Amino acid sequence: MRAFIVANVLSLTAAFCFAQTSQKADKAAPEPIKRTSDGKPDLSGLWLAQTLAPFDVEDHGAVYGIPAGKGVVIGDKIPYQDWALAKRTELMKNAANDPQAHCNLPGVPRAVYTPFPWEVIQKPGLVVFLYEYPHGIRIVHTDGSHQHPQGRDVLNTWMGDSVGHWDGDTLVVDVNGFNDETWLDMSGNFHSDQLHVVERYKMVDAKHIDYEATLDDPKVYTRPWTMKFPIRAQAGQDIMEFECLEGERDLQHYVK
Repeated sequence: MRAFIVANVLSLTAAFCFAQTSQKADKAAPEPIKRTSDGKPDLSGLWLAQTLAPFDVEDHGAVYGIPAGKGVVIGDKIPYQDWALAKRTELMKNAANDPQAHCNLPGVPRAVYTPFPWEVIQKPGLVVFLYEYPHGIRIVHTDGSHQHPQGRDVLNTWMGDSVGHWDGDTLVVDVNGFNDETWLDMSGNFHSDQLHVVERYKMVDAKHIDYEATLDDPKVYTRPWTMKFPIRAQAGQDIMEFECLEGERDLQHYVK
């Protein structure tokens, strides 16, 4: 258990420090937004979130394995129902409960702010997200050719079902069809299979995206709530191989 926590702290801290250093070094005049042949902002390239949200999406003090930090939740606190807040408190007592610690897909929006980069491949009517951890893929049609399944065909998946459209220069992605197996961070923040996420990717310039995600889950939260953070382009890098097998159980053998 300790090995897992230490490894996560080191990787998360290194990623955040790299992002902060890159941000300070990038003080030149912003480059104009590149566009695809249909005039939409071209998100193609490698990206990394600039946030400590992987530890805890809320503002938080330091606990074992998690450094103190600023969260990404607008209003600071997730509006949990009473029973759900009690469950979150119980979940966070043991980091081995984290599905990501067992190499499961991270879900949405957590996939956006894992400490590993992700790549966008884009063409008119289509945006594809490729995540280094753990080789997750999301295919988002923006031309109206795909709609959410309805009725008995509703999906129950790790990454949900994504439907996109453009609101001016902002990519909006509507996601549902989740299972209830993923967390939002290492601190036990969670959701049910009724989660509905609306993401907004707004390109500020060629190297920066302002990201927002509004989460609605009537089983767990008292109202919809929103997280917000910046994402930065990662020049001169590629997605690397990531060896992590779903259902990994080595944590039970670590020295606590």
